[in-house]
Amino acid sequence: MQSRVLTLEDGKEPLQRPQAKALPMRIVKVLAFFLCLGIVFSAISVYLTRYYGVYSVVSKPLVGLQPCIEAMDALTRWIKPPSSLMHTMSDEELLWRASFVPRVKKYPFQRVPKVAFLFLTIGPLPLAPLWETFLKGNEGLYSVYIHSLPSYRAEFPSSSAFYHRQIPSQVSEWGKMSMCDAERRLLANALLDISNEWFILLSESCIPVYNFSTIYQYFMRSNYSYVGAFDDQGPFGRGRYNILMAPEVNISQWRKGSQWFEVNRELAVTMVRDTIFYPKFEAFCKPHCYVDEHYFPTMLTIEAPHLLANRTVTWVDWSRGGAHPATFGRVDITEGFLKRIREGNTCLYNDQPTDICHLFARKFSPSALEPLLQLAPGHLGFGDRREDPGT
Repeated sequence: MQSRVLTLEDGKEPLQRPQAKALPMRIVKVLAFFLCLGIVFSAISVYLTRYYGVYSVVSKPLVGLQPCIEAMDALTRWIKPPSSLMHTMSDEELLWRASFVPRVKKYPFQRVPKVAFLFLTIGPLPLAPLWETFLKGNEGLYSVYIHSLPSYRAEFPSSSAFYHRQIPSQVSEWGKMSMCDAERRLLANALLDISNEWFILLSESCIPVYNFSTIYQYFMRSNYSYVGAFDDQGPFGRGRYNILMAPEVNISQWRKGSQWFEVNRELAVTMVRDTIFYPKFEAFCKPHCYVDEHYFPTMLTIEAPHLLANRTVTWVDWSRGGAHPATFGRVDITEGFLKRIREGNTCLYNDQPTDICHLFARKFSPSALEPLLQLAPGHLGFGDRREDPGT
């Protein structure tokens, strides 16, 4: 006789048989529940391990000390200068990164302020031996940065202050916005070192005319930055103004000044973070406007006039006329010439009269190096005395 398959709908199954089948079903359900739960936890664990690291799901005995260690490493990353000046940041990324400013003025570490020497050059630095002599013995108080043609590769010994100090560079042309781009590139790279407090723009033809200690103290005690900015109402001043620069820049705010500046960190940040005036100068200050003579003097006069000494501390000689200042070679370098640069001038320093007005001078040709090295100890205040090769 064929047995009949009973279902729950029949309602006639003996009590013993449903109980025998119900127990395994419950166990299966419980096992299935725990299996699903295990799969879910495994998936979460894999996700956390992949995206947040193993420490997110596996605790270790030193986990309580980890925040302190991480905090120290994070601070070190902020205050330690970049190990290499070469990087892959675009100008936009670099200027953005360099514009970071701590809102708390007191530093939570022992900060020794440095002077950053920014060399804007085409290629070689023929006067580097004079600068080496000037910088010698002052390590830790200065930084050096070089912006040259991208194709140029400087070759300095590892003991040199200029060794591996080139920054990622682009071609810059005199009188064009690319020159201001190069200057902002130098400033931005130097701002990445939080210890740099002063930023000095120099060319390959510049020399220091005082010793390092005098120049260092001059800047560190100064209440003002040194940017020339004057209102030239003639054809080479206001005559270069383009009315399309308004309303950001009107003609009464238009200024002219030397390309060579010396600014503190506050003003350097102002120069690299500008996005208001830059587009106007890029679009409307074309040759024969000579944007490098107008962009920074005008922008800083509008943004921070109270921080400007309205003069430069770099001496030049325009007495020979022409579009460029005089260049001096071997035959020009005499005791009287150096004395004329250092003396015979009066100016204001922290609103008080002083006769130390020029800390640097230009333009000097490579042939001037030997007589400068010879006269530096007695007349510039640095270096070792050298015998005159002609005696």
